[in-house]
Amino acid sequence: MQIWNWHGFFMYLGSGFIFRGALVTLMLTVFATCAGFVLGTVVAVMKRSRHKGLSLPARFYIWLFRGTPLLVQLIIIYTGLPKFGIRLDVTTAALIGLSLNEAAYLAEIIRAGLDAVSPGQIAAARALGLEEGQIARYITFPQALRIIVPPLGNSVNGLLKTTSITSVISMEELLRRAQLLVQEHFMVLELFTVTAIYYLAMTSAWDMIQRRLENYVNRPYQRTASPVLLEPEANIAVTS
Repeated sequence: MQIWNWHGFFMYLGSGFIFRGALVTLMLTVFATCAGFVLGTVVAVMKRSRHKGLSLPARFYIWLFRGTPLLVQLIIIYTGLPKFGIRLDVTTAALIGLSLNEAAYLAEIIRAGLDAVSPGQIAAARALGLEEGQIARYITFPQALRIIVPPLGNSVNGLLKTTSITSVISMEELLRRAQLLVQEHFMVLELFTVTAIYYLAMTSAWDMIQRRLENYVNRPYQRTASPVLLEPEANIAVTS
């Protein structure tokens, strides 16, 4: 009995069918991250508001989507909404489900980053006459990004693998396409090993991107040169 089929392994490792599934996985990840970041920013700002009409809906949203499994949310969106006359295709349902779920987690990450900015700096900016939009652009968000980017990168890494859950609603991403080939050719170990290699390649590529992003947002806070030592005559001039 043949346990491992090397020919089948290498054939599917370079399979266009599997590769296109990986592209779908990347598409889901990029869209859900971008949409989740925008929506998560809005929810984070709402939660930090002093007005309960804004903070309470934001808290409820985060509580709901973080407290229920993504799988349940996808099933409700794809099979539950048609009962109310709202019919979505598989791709739209997957994008909406992933985006709404990701936004709830990113909202807490963004809120934590915004809360970490010293209130004294914001008060000083107001004292200098800066408007709220200017304070957010030049004071709050640049500093919050240093705190937001690392957990944001980890969240994207997790989302890239979480997209495999959409295979339950027949979304033909990487895992779903591997499952279809398994049902046809019965090479379970080979095909799922190929799938794991694709996921490892994508997460490894994202790890490199994440490190570059972290270095970029930390540039203004890194020491770029050693302190300049003044000559004795200059020191005398300064003290005098």
